[in-house]
Amino acid sequence: MMASFGQGTRRHPRTSGRTWSRSGPDRATLGIIGAICAVAGFFVLGILLGPVAMVCGWLAMGRSWAGSRSVPALIALVLGAIDTLLAVVWLAGAGAMGTGML
Repeated sequence: MMASFGQGTRRHPRTSGRTWSRSGPDRATLGIIGAICAVAGFFVLGILLGPVAMVCGWLAMGRSWAGSRSVPALIALVLGAIDTLLAVVWLAGAGAMGTGML
């Protein structure tokens, strides 16, 4: 017979110090990553880093506008949107310039 029958760890699978979700980065980390991507997007690859910053900011905000929002998450969302908009305007302008004289 099993000596520890009924004394397994199923009742308390985690200790008190490890109660967070281990499935991915937490909200604060996502907000900081998004803010870094948003600032870097102003200099290089804005069309790619802008949407990444927006997604990170949105996930860091908990996918809703209600409740308390962290500052890095809001910065990431707003700057990511500005990044994306500027990159689209720049690409549209660059495409229109190529249709002129050779």
